[in-house]
Amino acid sequence: MSEYPSKKYPTIACCGLDCGLCPRYYTVGSSRCPGCCGPDFFKKHPSCAFITCCVKKKGLELCVQCKEFLCSKFDQSIVDGGAYDSFLTYKKAYQNLLFIRDYGIEQFIEKQQKRIELLEALLNDFDDGRSKSYFCIATTLLPIKDIEQALDETKKKMAEENVKINDKKLKAKILKGHLLKKASREGIKLKLRKKATS
Repeated sequence: MSEYPSKKYPTIACCGLDCGLCPRYYTVGSSRCPGCCGPDFFKKHPSCAFITCCVKKKGLELCVQCKEFLCSKFDQSIVDGGAYDSFLTYKKAYQNLLFIRDYGIEQFIEKQQKRIELLEALLNDFDDGRSKSYFCIATTLLPIKDIEQALDETKKKMAEENVKINDKKLKAKILKGHLLKKASREGIKLKLRKKATS
């Protein structure tokens, strides 16, 4: 048994990250992450500053429940939406915490569950073995309606072009194209730019 209790909602990290939309959460095997402070988390992962303070020291579920929120652990890059972080999903972490503060964790879980269901549909039907991270980032950052529309448009195009149901490579390419169009309209980056080499 762990020295620390599991969080009630491991799909939401203390800092607001969507653990339930992370590629590691969908890894098969012993390297699968159980979410933030989920079952056996401390056997697999080192603690971070957020977990040490929030869960271990204060026994809280989320940083937003702390009377000291917003503390110095939330550096400006997180508050600005991960502007300086290569981990693209940090763009939503602070917004997620503010939503929870204003509307409650149950309402956030309801929204997040819809995103998780959409991600699972993308992974089950469209993952070509190389698109898991892309789909995780898209379902984290895009509005739910855009993900649903991209999925509908993909299915329509597949029917028009007689794409075989087991051709996951082509299905993934079509879906990623629709997700990218939605992201471009919203001004959202789904991939980091590669650094120029000299």
